[in-house]
Amino acid sequence: MGVRARTWVLLAVCGGAALGFGGTAGATGAAAAGSSSVKVSGTVPLPARAARSGPAPATAPRPATPPHADLSFHGHAVLTGDRVEVRLTPRDAGPSAVADASVRLRWSVALAERQELPSACARTGERTLVCGTGALAVGRAGRTLALTVALRQAASEVTLEVEPAWNGGVSDPDRSNDRLKVLVLDTGDAYAF
Repeated sequence: MGVRARTWVLLAVCGGAALGFGGTAGATGAAAAGSSSVKVSGTVPLPARAARSGPAPATAPRPATPPHADLSFHGHAVLTGDRVEVRLTPRDAGPSAVADASVRLRWSVALAERQELPSACARTGERTLVCGTGALAVGRAGRTLALTVALRQAASEVTLEVEPAWNGGVSDPDRSNDRLKVLVLDTGDAYAF
């Protein structure tokens, strides 16, 4: 197809669209293209895709929205000399289940070098542990985590921070109930969080 023929087709399609989808294009090629050698008249059919109604199809797929789950951690801590006993229960308020999760426990003082930790826990720093909580079903409490950590030296108080380390790839819209901080005094009492 030559340049003039392609120009004619383009003018015919544009002229038909300007006259109201499938209308009559009675313009001359001289008026439309500035040349006296081509004359266009008649009914111009529109391509099938231009005649569709409704929104135009998306050019790129939208990224998938991650599932949502509202995780929370509740429990208590007891400080006695150089030992802190922690009991913690994770909970998933939904709307999606969590295939696997873990919680980070961070203390304001250094931990002793040697620790006897549950198999689900690992030390990740001088003052930090990460413990797996496992899968969390919607609306149910997860497995309770119980551990005792040894501090490097006895303390009159420690601050314990609790937060998710991994939430199974879900999005948590309410972060206020899964990032906690509790001051624990050396009284032998249980301080709830």
